[in-house]
Amino acid sequence: MVILPFLCLFLVPITSFQLQPNQHRQKIKSQIFSSSISSPLSPPTPLQTLFPSPASSFSLTHDRDACGVGFITNPTKPPSHQILSDSLSALSCMEHRGACGGDGSSGDGAGVMTSIPWDLFPEFVSSDCSRPGVGMIFLPNGSDLDTVTRREMIKATIESVCNAHELEVLGWRDVPVDESVLGFNAKRRCPNIQQLFVKAPTKLNNPAMRDAFERTLYLVRRKFMAEVDPTGNDPDIYVASFSSQTIVYKGMTKSEVLPLFYKDLTNPNYKTTFAIYHRRFSTNTTPEWRLAQPMRVLGHNGEINTLLGNVNWMIAREAAKESDTFVDLVDDNTTDHIVMSVNTQNSNLESLVDLGRSDSANLDAVFELMTKSRHRAACAMMCLVPAAYRNEPTYEENPDIVAFQDYHSGLLEGWDGPALLMYCDGNTVGASLDRNGLRPARYSRTEDGTTYVMSETGVIPGLDEATIVEKGRLGPGQMINVDLQTGEFKNNIEIKREIAARHPYQEWMDKHAKYIPSDNELGGGIDDEAREYDDATTNFLLASFGWSLEDINMQIYDMASSGKETTYSMGDDAPLAIFSSKPHHLSNYFKQRFAQVTNPPIDPLREGIVMSLEMTIGKKHSINKADEIGARLIHLDSPFLNAKKMDYLLSLSSPENGGFANAVLSTRYDLELGPSGLEAAVDKLCEDAVAAVVNGVEVLVLSDKPDAENTLSASTYIPPNLAVGAVHHALIKARVRMNTGIIIETGGAWTTHHFASLIGYGAHAVYPYLAIESTKQWYELDVTAKKMAAGKLDDLTITGCLDNYQLAIENGLLKILSKIGISLLSSYHGAQIFEAIGLHPTLIEKGFKGTTSRIGGLTLPQLAIETASMRPVTPMSSKKLVNFGYYKPVPSSGEYHANSADLAKLLHNAIGLDKTMTRTKRLTANAADMKKASVAGYEIFKKSLEAAPVANIRDIVDFKSDREPIDISLVEPIESIMVRFCTGAMSLGALSREAHETLAIAMNRIGGKSNSGEGGEDVLRSVPITDVDENGNSESFPHLSGLKNGDSANSFVHQIASGRFGVTAEFLSTAKQLEIKMAQGAKPGEGGQLPGPKVSEYIAGLRASKQGVTLISPPPHHDIYSIEDLAQLIHDLHAVNEHAGVSVKLVSSIGIGTVACGCAKAKADVIQISGGDGGTGASPLSSIKHCGCPFELGLTEAHSALVNNNLREKVVLRVDGGIRTGRDVVMAAIMGAEEYGFGTIAMIAEGCIMARVCHLNTCPVGVTSQKENLRKKFPGTPENVVAFFQFVAEEVRQLLAHLGYSSLEELIGRGDILVEDELMKGKIAKSDSVNVEQFFAGMPDVSQERAWLMNENGNDKATNEVHINGFSSDLDRTIVCDFDKLIEDGEGVLSKAYKIRNTDRSTGAMLAGTIAKKWGNKGFMGKAELEFEGSAGQSFGAFNLAGTNLKVVGEANDYVAKGMNGGKIVIVPPKVAKFTPSESSIVGNACLYGATGGEFFANGRAGERFCVRNSGTYAVTEGSGDHLCEYMTGGVVVCLGSTGRNIGAGMTGGLAYVLSDEKERSVFKKRVNNEIVRVQRIKTVEGEDQLRGMVEKHATETGSQVAKDILIDWEEKVKNGFWQIYPPSEKGSRLVSVSEGEVGERTREGEVGKGMVRNAESQGECFVSAGDLDAEMTGRCAD
Repeated sequence: MVILPFLCLFLVPITSFQLQPNQHRQKIKSQIFSSSISSPLSPPTPLQTLFPSPASSFSLTHDRDACGVGFITNPTKPPSHQILSDSLSALSCMEHRGACGGDGSSGDGAGVMTSIPWDLFPEFVSSDCSRPGVGMIFLPNGSDLDTVTRREMIKATIESVCNAHELEVLGWRDVPVDESVLGFNAKRRCPNIQQLFVKAPTKLNNPAMRDAFERTLYLVRRKFMAEVDPTGNDPDIYVASFSSQTIVYKGMTKSEVLPLFYKDLTNPNYKTTFAIYHRRFSTNTTPEWRLAQPMRVLGHNGEINTLLGNVNWMIAREAAKESDTFVDLVDDNTTDHIVMSVNTQNSNLESLVDLGRSDSANLDAVFELMTKSRHRAACAMMCLVPAAYRNEPTYEENPDIVAFQDYHSGLLEGWDGPALLMYCDGNTVGASLDRNGLRPARYSRTEDGTTYVMSETGVIPGLDEATIVEKGRLGPGQMINVDLQTGEFKNNIEIKREIAARHPYQEWMDKHAKYIPSDNELGGGIDDEAREYDDATTNFLLASFGWSLEDINMQIYDMASSGKETTYSMGDDAPLAIFSSKPHHLSNYFKQRFAQVTNPPIDPLREGIVMSLEMTIGKKHSINKADEIGARLIHLDSPFLNAKKMDYLLSLSSPENGGFANAVLSTRYDLELGPSGLEAAVDKLCEDAVAAVVNGVEVLVLSDKPDAENTLSASTYIPPNLAVGAVHHALIKARVRMNTGIIIETGGAWTTHHFASLIGYGAHAVYPYLAIESTKQWYELDVTAKKMAAGKLDDLTITGCLDNYQLAIENGLLKILSKIGISLLSSYHGAQIFEAIGLHPTLIEKGFKGTTSRIGGLTLPQLAIETASMRPVTPMSSKKLVNFGYYKPVPSSGEYHANSADLAKLLHNAIGLDKTMTRTKRLTANAADMKKASVAGYEIFKKSLEAAPVANIRDIVDFKSDREPIDISLVEPIESIMVRFCTGAMSLGALSREAHETLAIAMNRIGGKSNSGEGGEDVLRSVPITDVDENGNSESFPHLSGLKNGDSANSFVHQIASGRFGVTAEFLSTAKQLEIKMAQGAKPGEGGQLPGPKVSEYIAGLRASKQGVTLISPPPHHDIYSIEDLAQLIHDLHAVNEHAGVSVKLVSSIGIGTVACGCAKAKADVIQISGGDGGTGASPLSSIKHCGCPFELGLTEAHSALVNNNLREKVVLRVDGGIRTGRDVVMAAIMGAEEYGFGTIAMIAEGCIMARVCHLNTCPVGVTSQKENLRKKFPGTPENVVAFFQFVAEEVRQLLAHLGYSSLEELIGRGDILVEDELMKGKIAKSDSVNVEQFFAGMPDVSQERAWLMNENGNDKATNEVHINGFSSDLDRTIVCDFDKLIEDGEGVLSKAYKIRNTDRSTGAMLAGTIAKKWGNKGFMGKAELEFEGSAGQSFGAFNLAGTNLKVVGEANDYVAKGMNGGKIVIVPPKVAKFTPSESSIVGNACLYGATGGEFFANGRAGERFCVRNSGTYAVTEGSGDHLCEYMTGGVVVCLGSTGRNIGAGMTGGLAYVLSDEKERSVFKKRVNNEIVRVQRIKTVEGEDQLRGMVEKHATETGSQVAKDILIDWEEKVKNGFWQIYPPSEKGSRLVSVSEGEVGERTREGEVGKGMVRNAESQGECFVSAGDLDAEMTGRCAD
């Protein structure tokens, strides 16, 4: 993978124009940009000529990889060319997992790593040098004199370094290549490729010294690279490999081109014992040859989310080594000493890690260093990418493995993120999967000892199934390994047992590790602690640290009373902190990063078993030496400290308690020093911290706690985020960071965002003394006591409140980690996964080095002023906190909010909406009683926004046209403008039927695009309304008013979200556009939630769920864990409805340009960029306020990246996020958008009054409520909404005329006419250092070249011509043609047989879509029988419908039967197979995801997440991985074999039957997630009959021997084998039939029984019937 340079912000200066005064804003501008465009390399199109590649700059997403990867090996046989040939064939069969660059022919990268083919190099092999070192080296390419001279100089330097270290140079070999087969971009960047051969030094020239020779080659390579490329940034020089054991051939090619380019690869003399192959899909579309994979030791499919932290920690770790001296790079002992004990991150050697490299390259470098030390390859992998070993029965049975992981977790933070890693150190070849199992990995082993590992099964053409003896898969955190000397194959536990047994890790941990006890172990709760301050002092401190009254009334209230973060709605419409007139906490300037597309977020609620908040403190010793001193660390199970834990931690300084020396440094400084005092205080703090650590301090406490009242009065403090970040980086610079842990004792941390930002910038733990004090103060309030007495609050103790507060913080931290896809807090620690908005570069450099801050802003003196301005004059003047209104609007004195009740009134007056005019009143009202739309009213509305305070980046930007104004009659009409308007994806459920359908009808009237949101759509809405009477009423839609015959309520865009509610073939086939919701502006990285009270019978029917039961959408799409997975879903959707475009919804964040390029290459038609201020029905407050960036940043970055990479013509860019007026539309157009989304303002246009109670189901005008009495108050009509959009479009026309343009299209992307508005910027003193000029100067100049506004076929993109899928095979089209008559007739029977292979993807989806288009989900009465032989590609049987039966004789990959609605799917192995089906994998991950009906039978094992979100399918499998039946809402699942863990997580409907022998009873109990579901033996005849019927049918359909054996021994299996798993909603079913009073009493002996039930009941009301759940109780069930 590769670090994409910070794409779009500082790319190319724009051409000068003579700009005219801007009369629209009634100000004169004098700023004129002036510079020229630099010359790029010659590209294939005019676009690339205009848009050169960006300069390099680090950002956290840059570009990411997702790939196809695998290996083949058979060390028991002589090296063969067949292994290489098969690998190249496999590579070609995974071409769809890769991608091409903007030229359409250059691949993102492909390559192979093999053992060295000595027969190719006979001239360099001799009796005294049988195994020389071979370097595969990329050099500058070209025949001109300068290039040739430079190339020879580089070679001479390399030779000189080799000779200096006793590596005799045997010669160079020109690698035979054919450049004619390369694409334009690949050929333009193609290096000169040569191989260097060196003889081993005499003392290392024997097999026994092979490892020492490899170390010498490793060190010499890094030595000569430091000399030929001192900066490490020269793309023309790269060493792909330098080894006597392995060699890498790779390049910027497609899979099939690789062997055509490298002629060696087709030479029969190229023989090898293994091959790792890799096909790259990079979101970077200007890749380099060196970025292709495999790397030197790894082939990586995935993404490292913690890269910045990992790199910083490795730099600190290397700097802490004892020596910088290199004595001898040849001797065995000295080379061993160098890699173990010498700082290899210095100028003597090429840098070990570098943020200018990709995450894959950095991981490869660290892994390589560890394998060159005393780590075996598998050991290094266990340390770097650890498994989730806590609460895993398999590991609990192997305590040595747990001890190994505990030991190393303290020494080395995990490189966290989704990853499938193939590795080879020359001695072994293996594969390892990340702890979450977020990449597919299948393997097969044959009779002759060959092992095949691959991202997809079936990639080896011609592999004889009769020779396969085992088929398996890697599960989460698992690895396999093959010894290249002996050929021994080892599985996960065998490998880890062997590694863990090398040292007595448990003994070391018992002897040296210290653990912070729980509160109970320290002497009970903390309620016996008295208040530390009186109320006046507490309030003074609270005010001084920036607390607002609403922090107490909302956040402390919710966290202390319920253990949850505050939930809120309607998004963030307050100004960015840098533009606010109110003082802000420093953390408010930071936005949390989140995962989208290139990696998935984690589900912290349902899959929290893979997550951990554990931290370690103390001096961390070398990762290269395993000795007992490495165990000497302090372990915390949480970063949250209270007074007792803090005291205990400090007590460990005594020799008898471990001797962990500590120091407490105050972060306070004198007020009298003024604004300049902050910088001096920070510098002194850093000096003191470094001195303390140098003197042996291992626990460093930074404290802003005042030690006396005079200190409180006379001093202020360094903001805690700055104190932590500055000290962290100062210690790294001083090379002592690994010697200490940082604790922050602060009054400035009370929210989850505060904790996350402190830990993210280096704090190991946080003691929030003031938040604890505030919680106590809140508990003592009279109002709190009264609410408890009235039953409005639980009757809590102070201990309970403090425990709840800590729980809320900890769960909130897990959620923040999960958003970015990180499992371990120790990996998040120091990773700096934030973007700063509004901080000056000097402030970033002082405390947050490496953090992106794109627009500048607050300086150190300004921060000092803002911090000091929070404090009251004296403690006595702070008797009551101020309510700043950061969250809820406070009239007159509070923070400005753009969407307000006053704004709603103005808009309602403008569009003629009378909120008292309900449908009932409208039936009898006269025309004279109806309000009319008013142009004057809209002007008032518009002026109110123009006069509003600065809130967004676009508010300090103005237009300065390069043209004279024109007459408005020359401007395009409003009709052609309104077709570009869209409404937000607001679901039916979040909105009422009235609100949802009114928006759809209005948008259809104006030719715009409405959006279904998540949750399906009534088929009634897919046909025009034709029964409207003269009063505008319809019997078909009796709840609506103001209708017209011919109106359509069908949403133009149908959304596919992670919950997959209502996603069927009919839903998909009736859409004009299909949207994949990757993220939501108000809560990116999180799932959705619809509270039970909002799930009416109607909505439950649409979503195939149960009325009254809360519906949760998981944070990730379980079929999108990577960019190639997104490409697969796009492929699925294009197949099921090839006449609909596919859009991908993203949220603005740094690096979104990278993601947008990936989406374009994945064949998306539309990319939507949502601002982080988007509205929502319900979201955690911290997500609303602190996650996601303004759309201006994301839109310009995405547009620029797509233009610069020659992809802009492939997609339409849509934007939303706070767009309210025509000015916003024009601004968005200039920034690159072609379509414009309206969310909250569209709701206001139909009657919303901004009551901000959406999440409570109490909307007073029925816009967001499902209560019938409130829905009757809905006042809006389609006419009101149309009027609003007409006004906006007319405003756009006026602006176009003023700017001198006749159409909106002419302005799209014209960043050259934007200028900074100094007058608006000057309204806020602290924003005077904001600079957006450089930001817009970075947009490419598209003033002359406009061809990208047309699509790749040369047609106007506004016509919505979509990509016609480049299907990887014609199989689906052939099937549709074969069954055309049957589909047309709708009845009859037809059977067909086909061959299938892994490149045949989405097979059956086009058939389902074609049937659904004509007959809907249930109308087809025919019978289509299809049988396939071979290996089915991804998404086989997607969206299958009733009447369609599919059978595969062979196997299938991931996502089988996703969205299945009916029919039958059967998967069986070939009859010749010699492996045991029940012990082998036959289908992949996430099968039956979102299925709503039909039957499924698999004669073999399934992967992870089988039947996730199943809501109606009856399925049988013979084993599964983790997360069986996750989020299931209906249907029945039978599992006839072993399972992974976390069964039934989030399961709210349906039943599961799992076979588990009595001897595995205790293990099975641990594998069930008993938060919601119950487990029992089968108790009723009906349940037994259901199970038997499904097992019998499975035996009939598949011939399963397991099923037959079960039926023979039925009574025993029912009594002691099968467990029935059911959620509360099924407890009244006759299939379950267990009442509360019978639990435990009717349980058979040996049942899970009371223990699990009691555990489940401890969750509170989760087990009352669904109909008895109120809003709070369903929320608790969900959360």
